[in-house]
Amino acid sequence: MTLDTLPKILRDNAVKYGDRLVAIREKDRGIWKEFTWRDYFLKVKYFCMGLVRMGLERGRNVCILGENKPEWFWAELAAQSAGGAAVGIFTDCLPEEVKYYAVHSDSVFAVVHDQEQVDKFLEIKQEIPKIKKIIYWDPKGLWSYQDPLLVSFDQVLELGQTYDREQPHLFDEMVDQGRGDDIAAFCYTSGTTGLPKGGMLSQRWLVDSVREWAQLDGWFDQGYEYLSFIPPAWITEQGIGIAGAILAPMIVNFPEEPETVQENIREIGPDILFFGARLWENLNRMVQARMIDSTYLRRLIYRLALPIGLKTADMMRSQNGPGLGRRFLYFLAYHAVFRQLRDRIGLSRAKTVYSAGAAVSPDIIRYFKALGIDIRLFYGSTEQGVMSMPRKGDIRADTSGPPVPWVEVKLSEEGEILIKNKYPYSGYYKDPEATREKMKDGWFCTGDFGHLNEDGHLIVMDRMDDLKELAGGKKFSPQYTEVRLRFSPYIKDALVIGGPDKEYVTALINIDLDNVGRFAEARHIAYTTFTDLSQKPQVIDLVQKEIEKVNATLPDWTRVKRFVNMHKEFDADEEELTRTRKLRRTFVEDRYKDLITALYADEPEYTVEATVTYRDGRKGTMHTAIQVTETKG
Repeated sequence: MTLDTLPKILRDNAVKYGDRLVAIREKDRGIWKEFTWRDYFLKVKYFCMGLVRMGLERGRNVCILGENKPEWFWAELAAQSAGGAAVGIFTDCLPEEVKYYAVHSDSVFAVVHDQEQVDKFLEIKQEIPKIKKIIYWDPKGLWSYQDPLLVSFDQVLELGQTYDREQPHLFDEMVDQGRGDDIAAFCYTSGTTGLPKGGMLSQRWLVDSVREWAQLDGWFDQGYEYLSFIPPAWITEQGIGIAGAILAPMIVNFPEEPETVQENIREIGPDILFFGARLWENLNRMVQARMIDSTYLRRLIYRLALPIGLKTADMMRSQNGPGLGRRFLYFLAYHAVFRQLRDRIGLSRAKTVYSAGAAVSPDIIRYFKALGIDIRLFYGSTEQGVMSMPRKGDIRADTSGPPVPWVEVKLSEEGEILIKNKYPYSGYYKDPEATREKMKDGWFCTGDFGHLNEDGHLIVMDRMDDLKELAGGKKFSPQYTEVRLRFSPYIKDALVIGGPDKEYVTALINIDLDNVGRFAEARHIAYTTFTDLSQKPQVIDLVQKEIEKVNATLPDWTRVKRFVNMHKEFDADEEELTRTRKLRRTFVEDRYKDLITALYADEPEYTVEATVTYRDGRKGTMHTAIQVTETKG
């Protein structure tokens, strides 16, 4: 039988590896619990049979909402085994957003993590009549809940075991019915330009394209260790954590809590790792801030070693590479500083390291290259998966590498990146018009602006819609400046602004509370709140200097002339960010249009009146004066 679906391959793994090899580890109350391939398979089998016994039919969908835990993987594979599809929902979605995903996807079951996620579904239960049952896997806090919609994960497993004894051949028959063209999962787009669209991924998409990816990058059939903490609602975790782990096969490790991820990464020392762009920036800020707070001797050694690492990283790209003397200097720097740094951030064993989802500053890639960590910044999308990938030994800080072998890339006359994929997605759910709009003469329109360099490497500049033109007619890319600003340990986020009615570029800045807080404490600067800290003259001066460092690397017309430190962080709950932490640029610019107007006026400050949505749903109004600052040069 052709192994063309994940359930078939999982069943085959259970036969081949049984109880000999570990498939999953989960840290629970300080202890690592292990599940073999046979355990993995049986959990999937019995949960599938339980769902079928409760009414799951072929072609129906199951939505899943929770942290990265084995139960998410078991539930997804169980739905697929029954001929259904899994619909991932981000854990920090508000009830209204949860309703959108559940209703739009026509899901008939909801599998959720804990009391927090159960409460979201119970709040909207009258508006999601298709949901037959809400299945939870963490019972803490739910013992007194009596709603008939609720059933525990363990109860479904028990029901499945009983049903399997009554119908011993049914599970295999359902798995055998599966085909490569079956829809396996829905991954919703980030929604930067409107409501998220449900991208449908087939079994063939997950099996064949991910297998080629794993073989291309050398992690197929290696038995690598992987730590799963990227939301499975995101396409990348579907590719590496779920499909890749079954295909390779790999050992998937689950952190105890989201807050312990960095600690668990260091404990596991994964061979393969994915960090989104924002995580690499956070990690870089953390390392830089800790070095600033370190002892004088450690700072001195670090400052001597880092230029050696950066110079060596740059020379790696040259035709001749670093010479013997340079290699010896790097050897000393590596063992004196970089090896310990890698160990402290949990990357001592990392062999394959990825980033995607947003642009990463070349300075970030150079920095980690100096530490001996090659970040492969690949270019991909929810619909088309991986489209270009840096190859081992040819990783460049300013490109996303050449197109992968199963993808053709060309550019439109306007510079838009167009894709033809051997493994295309299956369209948007219930939106054939949007599916058609994305295709042009057989090519998928990504909506991204970029170009191919003379070596065939793809350079992605920005979204087509986000390119800006200033009053003088010159164009610039806000994203290009933003990723460089976020390289600063003190800047967490930035929105760079310009337009045909504007003479120069300005910016809204989010300070990094942790690192700027350390800066303030070291200088005995008293503060109470994020807002108070952001408006301290010393902090404004600090951010101004960081912006001027970036300005020095930019053409004159693209330099940030004026900026404000925002009184609050951009927040996904207030729709300023997508759930994958991308800025909703148009929304934010419209929301703060009066503040942006003030940036282009002569006023030295602006009083903001902002509506704030708290985590419990309450809304409040805040008034604060924020300083408008002009940069030098």
